[in-house]
Amino acid sequence: METTWTHRLREAGLRVTRPRLSVLDVLSAHPHADADTIVTGARAQHPTLSPQTVYGVLEALVSVGLARRIEPAGAPALFELRVGDNHHHLVCRSCGAVADVDCAVGAAPCLSPSDTAGFVVDEAEVVFWGLCRRCHGQAAEESETVGGAST
Repeated sequence: METTWTHRLREAGLRVTRPRLSVLDVLSAHPHADADTIVTGARAQHPTLSPQTVYGVLEALVSVGLARRIEPAGAPALFELRVGDNHHHLVCRSCGAVADVDCAVGAAPCLSPSDTAGFVVDEAEVVFWGLCRRCHGQAAEESETVGGAST
């Protein structure tokens, strides 16, 4: 995969460095990772990497469009490599699991505000909140257990 990252970094006008390659490797293995997870993963490959270096790499990757930063309310910022397609996210209120979901309607921005206030809208960011399958199943089991115990 390093050859692909090398090519993509150069295409984006970034130098190819070990920290950048490490961060890209971690992001490819862990979509929707927070900065701490990325720091830990990158340092596993290169123990001398500082957290500040990893944060700088993330900022550079986001600025050139190789990575995307998403910020679900009440959660740390997450980073992913799926960029340029204006997809949205599902977030579990219980465990924090995140899943990609394609645009709600058609092509970007796929949703239109009732009033643009003079803005030219080119992207819509939507976060759907709920319980993932596992947490929903656990909640249903707990409800049945509590319900069954009270009768």
